[in-house]
Amino acid sequence: MRIVFFGSGQFACPILAALLESAPHEVVGVVTRPARPAGRGRRPTPCPVSAMLGPRNVPMRTPERVNAPEEVAAIAEWRPDLFVVADYGALLKPALLAVPRLGATNVHPSLLPKYRGAAPIAWAIANGETETGVTIQFMSERTDAGDIILAEREPITPEDTAATLEPRLAALGAQLMRRVLAYFERPPVPRTPQDEAAATYAPRLSKEDGRLDWARPAEELRNRVRGFYPWPRAFTWLPGSPPRRLQVLAAAVEAGAGEPGVVLEVGGTGLLVATGNGALRLLRVQPEGRGEMSGGEFARGCRMSAGAKLG
Repeated sequence: MRIVFFGSGQFACPILAALLESAPHEVVGVVTRPARPAGRGRRPTPCPVSAMLGPRNVPMRTPERVNAPEEVAAIAEWRPDLFVVADYGALLKPALLAVPRLGATNVHPSLLPKYRGAAPIAWAIANGETETGVTIQFMSERTDAGDIILAEREPITPEDTAATLEPRLAALGAQLMRRVLAYFERPPVPRTPQDEAAATYAPRLSKEDGRLDWARPAEELRNRVRGFYPWPRAFTWLPGSPPRRLQVLAAAVEAGAGEPGVVLEVGGTGLLVATGNGALRLLRVQPEGRGEMSGGEFARGCRMSAGAKLG
């Protein structure tokens, strides 16, 4: 089969690597996002898929508008049999989805129909799920609503963050995609309609999603710290004029009670902060304008006493 791959982020890289090694199938083209300004110098930086391809002799396109008629025509010139999409970052519209002879598939890091949308890994952890998975689906005009080809579960451990869970799901996605290619070699390809009544959504993250609401239970806040690492990162505000942002990179639930947001203890392995139910120990943090540090290191140097209020 002649395959065109659409992908941009780190999740997409193991899946593309599996396709590149899937002879006799051939990746005849890759579509990825353009380089974006990044870092302090705001220099144009290629996305992970573009960087991974490097010197490989694979045609690549980086359109700003992938559904523009000229882009659809250019991709059609590759004469694809199948599209494989993973962490691309843009919706493919009907004219583009109609190009491949066998259809378009998507590798999605959740157990559809749960967590449709742009940030399924982060929201699954933030919402306290104990398992997730990967689904390979046929693409449709609606986001993540196509028929399911294959799905497999993956546990979420109590210590998982989005940074630790994503590579496991990417590796699982690569394994499942190899199996899906075998289905296309020997039809029929399985397809199971999704249960619309069970659909949930995982919207694109914003920086504000990381703000810790201390009125929430401690366990819920810890889940958000885990789910939103490495981006957008959970944060709170330190008292002072002006207030300074404190990113919370790791935390633990402990016993404790008080007004939500009030510091119960300064010292040990980090600040202990009262929540709506229980208390949260800030184990690893990054103060505004400084590097990451342990919670204990921050507590020893923060000149804060019990009774101060965060948020």
